[in-house]
Amino acid sequence: MTAAEFVPDSRSLATLREAAQSCRGCSLYQRATQTVFGAGTKKAKLILLGEQPGDQEDLEGEPFVGPAGRLLDDVLGLAEIDRKLVYVTNAVKHFKWEPRGKRRLHSKPNAKEIAACRPWFEAELAAIEPKVVVCMGATAAQSVLGRDFRLTKHRGELLPDERGFQVVATYHPSAILRAPDHDARQEMREWMVADLKVAAAAAEV
Repeated sequence: MTAAEFVPDSRSLATLREAAQSCRGCSLYQRATQTVFGAGTKKAKLILLGEQPGDQEDLEGEPFVGPAGRLLDDVLGLAEIDRKLVYVTNAVKHFKWEPRGKRRLHSKPNAKEIAACRPWFEAELAAIEPKVVVCMGATAAQSVLGRDFRLTKHRGELLPDERGFQVVATYHPSAILRAPDHDARQEMREWMVADLKVAAAAAEV
């Protein structure tokens, strides 16, 4: 089972977002607060794709509004990219988590869950027709470029996609937040800024 049967034949982001709230394409909806659909302008030349919503995103219903979102805003600013001109979404639209005391900790979606949710991202691509997709993190990159893609080998490269756009893979902001020390975080931030500049130049934003 996938989300395909829940995706309407529409290129309206508002219609897609409303329909996504009723998606039962995989079991993740059962424990999530709500579907967290993408956000941003239909005119975006640049799509930023993450893995899945986090705890705060699940509660608020918007992508990248938690700590990772604040870091994303910072690196977008350093790359001179206006967030209002991009579209931000996730490969998986429901928060997958496991309890740890009173906290809900992120749990990585598996290949089946990623594949089940792919029709929603395909619909977002069709609605927006971006020039460039930035895949933030290995899960997002593999969902677009295939399971053999390695972020460590191809981060920052501009790669063609047969669907007519280009792809740049970079770090997920959460990975930067989890880095072991200040120097590692700073280095990853600088690399992410450089990768975003590559994407922005290709997208002409």
